[in-house]
Amino acid sequence: MDFKLTEEQQMIRETAREFAQNELAPGVAERDRDENFPGEQLKKLGELGFMGITVPEEYGGAGLDPICSCLAIEEISKIDASMGVILSVTNSLACHPIERFGTEEQKRRYLVPLASGQMLGGFSMSEPGAGSDAAALTTTAVRDGDFYVINGGKNFVTSGKNGDVFILMAVTDKAKGAKGISAFILEQGTPGMTVGHKEKKLGIRGSDTTSFSFDDCRIPKENLLGEEEMGFKIALTALDSGRLGIACQALGIAGAALDESIKYSKERKQFGKFLSEFQAIQFKLADMETQINATRLLIYQAAMKKDRGDRYSKEAAMAKLYASEVAMRCSIEAVQIHGGYGYTKDYPVERFMRDAKITEIYEGTSEVQRMVIANSLLR
Repeated sequence: MDFKLTEEQQMIRETAREFAQNELAPGVAERDRDENFPGEQLKKLGELGFMGITVPEEYGGAGLDPICSCLAIEEISKIDASMGVILSVTNSLACHPIERFGTEEQKRRYLVPLASGQMLGGFSMSEPGAGSDAAALTTTAVRDGDFYVINGGKNFVTSGKNGDVFILMAVTDKAKGAKGISAFILEQGTPGMTVGHKEKKLGIRGSDTTSFSFDDCRIPKENLLGEEEMGFKIALTALDSGRLGIACQALGIAGAALDESIKYSKERKQFGKFLSEFQAIQFKLADMETQINATRLLIYQAAMKKDRGDRYSKEAAMAKLYASEVAMRCSIEAVQIHGGYGYTKDYPVERFMRDAKITEIYEGTSEVQRMVIANSLLR
């Protein structure tokens, strides 16, 4: 199989790489330190067409293939993993479900501004008592004339403070468990919706993560996404796409860890030799490179199946599982190669290690990914 990139894909990679180096690298450490949201940088990224990179052009997107999306997220995440997850969530968890399940009116009203970067998207499913267990959701949606009345609470909402449009999961029939969940398009500032405090996080500190609470929040019936009780199906479809995006974020972090390790090993001397001359260091770098390339192949496999319209749940789960573990291994090895300096904020590898950990948790923990993979083998 030929994995050579097309001219278009190469152009996207170079454009994303140039943007990351010129627009994100300056100030990335400060944004991490101060937990500052990259608002200005996001506007510029939207102008490049990256916020709706696979959305058809008729809806304001760039109309590119999933490989292009993967390349963009990887290159962005190499420099700023916070921007990487913001980009991934908008494309995968907001644009994708509206494109797949939205009405024409919903696409015109929400998908067009999301894809063009005029709006920022998010996804709201997790609750304090319901993370991996979707059947345990307690946020309810009750039909009342031309509205659905929402009551309950959500947590861990990416871009919860700065986002404009969110895909919200709520229970419309509790007796049916996960099959009684419905999906809604929620606008920021809807009466009855309250945005909670911003979480203080270990990593990806440039991306804001908040809670939502709903007290008789009234969402117009026109904002029901798909049909009632289709929410779990919509969520799974969005999460397949989202897991592929997080795999690319993890790949970017791992690649950055390797690049910094190579650079440092050629500059730092111990016992009269550069670190790069020691076989112990060479073996670490060789293992990192091998794992990164294996990750990339898993990602491309899933992306190609997505592009063909094939089911890719297992492939997305494998890519996300392996990529996140590789990101952790590579970032830990990068800190080890840097020695004591790697444990300080003078070098970026400590940030890579902090950023990498969340890729093993959000959009399905590593344990959940193994469940998805095993179920696909045993069904």
